[in-house]
Amino acid sequence: MLELGWKHVYSGKVRELYVKDDEPGRVLVVASDRVSAFDHVLEPAIPGKGAMLTQLSMWWFRRLGVPHHLVAAHPALGEHLPEGIAERAMHVHELDMLPIEAVVRGYLVGSGWAEYRETQTVCGLKLPAGLAEGDRLPEPIYTPAFKAPLGEHDENITFERTVELVGADRAEELRARSLEIYATASEIVSQHGLILADTKFEFGLDPEDGGDLTLADEVLTSDSSRYWDAEVYAAGGERRLESFDKQIVRDWLAANWDKTGTPPELPSDIVERTAARYRELADRITG
Repeated sequence: MLELGWKHVYSGKVRELYVKDDEPGRVLVVASDRVSAFDHVLEPAIPGKGAMLTQLSMWWFRRLGVPHHLVAAHPALGEHLPEGIAERAMHVHELDMLPIEAVVRGYLVGSGWAEYRETQTVCGLKLPAGLAEGDRLPEPIYTPAFKAPLGEHDENITFERTVELVGADRAEELRARSLEIYATASEIVSQHGLILADTKFEFGLDPEDGGDLTLADEVLTSDSSRYWDAEVYAAGGERRLESFDKQIVRDWLAANWDKTGTPPELPSDIVERTAARYRELADRITG
């Protein structure tokens, strides 16, 4: 529990939210080391994960050139938080969050690949015939999802459904902003030998700034994005689609658990390998 006047108000799968009575409109977001898969929080945690996700998000927020929720100017958090918290914390504007996961896909993989095999579409968008798993799409596509309540699955939706949820103008803005950020980030990571296969963004409206669309939550981290090594991808073979995220955890869990009851504890080598993948991505992007 934090001290110094911070009051806990929410727990997610990974993050904790805190507020202060004397700082209205501001929230402290603290990322834990927890790891989740198949809608379950697993044990043990991944050492250093919270700090790596937080530092990577802050690195991106300062380089994307779009409005974001980080407080522009504040004292060094380390001076005002208990030891071990500052590197996992973001001081942010409180936003009215939109119920949309703004997903952008540049490559055919994951749930998009599963849908394409059945219908040759992804979220209602018709794609060319003959594509294979992992293929680069002719151009990046915006495939939104509806943010489900905690513990439930997000639901892929059409753009038309997004219009129904947030209105036509806001839906168009979400799509344009998401594609813009994806293009910027893809160019940046390509200079580091990486491919950004797909990612998801969350946006809110800032009541202090006239309700402007504002990038929020985490951004372009291992938990919200699928990154590949460009050289390994180009070489082909079984490793071409290995990602810098918790896929190691998902694969082990799928092979060792029937998705009923309590998930088994993760073996130490799975924890260590996952931490190493998170660390490698953060180091390659931020240097």
